Amino acid sequence: MGNKHEIVYSLNIEDIQTVATQEIGRELAKDEIDKVKDLIGEYINWYDAILNSIMEITVISESK
Repeated sequence: MGNKHEIVYSLNIEDIQTVATQEIGRELAKDEIDKVKDLIGEYINWYDAILNSIMEITVISESK
């Protein structure tokens, strides 16, 4: 097994600004970005994302 502390997925400020520009037509100010950073984890269901990914690859593996 590899490094247990390896980051598997991450978001950066550019990702946030891309969504802001596409959805509200402008970039966010620093204070707005800070608020998004504080909230974003509450909107991502990490457990289900991991479980769904595990189920998808194990079903694929078992069907071969």
